[in-house]
Amino acid sequence: MPNIQRDPYKEYLEKRIPGAQFFGIDEIKDHSSDLPHMLPSKDAFAGAVGKLGISNSDHVVIYDSLGVISACRVYWTFRVFGHQKVSVLNGGLPKWIAEGRPVENGEPESISPVEYNVTEVNEKLVRDYETIINNAKKFKNGGSGFLVADARSHSRFTGEAPEPRASLSSGHMPGSVSMPFQDLMSGTEFLSDEALKEKWSGKIADLNQEIVTSCGSGITASILYFTLERIGAQNISVYDGSWTEYAGRKESIIEKE
Repeated sequence: MPNIQRDPYKEYLEKRIPGAQFFGIDEIKDHSSDLPHMLPSKDAFAGAVGKLGISNSDHVVIYDSLGVISACRVYWTFRVFGHQKVSVLNGGLPKWIAEGRPVENGEPESISPVEYNVTEVNEKLVRDYETIINNAKKFKNGGSGFLVADARSHSRFTGEAPEPRASLSSGHMPGSVSMPFQDLMSGTEFLSDEALKEKWSGKIADLNQEIVTSCGSGITASILYFTLERIGAQNISVYDGSWTEYAGRKESIIEKE
């Protein structure tokens, strides 16, 4: 977040799971966009992942230093680019340390790059601005469309609290529901699958309907995506630009309540 001064790579050097490689979401992204965390091109992703020593057949396990926050974004990114075997470590580094498991520090051992190939991009998992604004217009005009689940805090969703990016209005798009990502977690871990189903059932009548997840910049929207996938939702995707893109466009429809 723009108001949090952190150096993720420095944190990685100070404490990590032995053998872990660093996936930088601020480096492995679309640098041609002025939005903060847009998906990289398939070639950029393949090159970056290959440099980490990851092959197409590897089982990739992702964690982060807060638990599962950015880990879910990386999970979704791998899924978009067709990687079959990918998981999130529930509880992340905090739980790992709390359980007394080993950690290491310092510069990691050098690894040999490998060739990683992206043969297809699963575009069904990604939604863009045009799709989102057209859906918002349908709801604004009394029609219906797909449901947007918003991972931001409820007060940002209603417009009561400001956005951390000062140039943006808070509020929400028509056709969206508020599902703060913290409501799906207990500490650094996900709720149980049964508890997740109960939480989502209060927001969504039919898990088979089309659901697009959104947040501030596409990070915590991936937590919503991950939990929906866990409980059996099939037609789910992430709005990559999320609220940073939506609220930054003059033609966007913003509701407050």
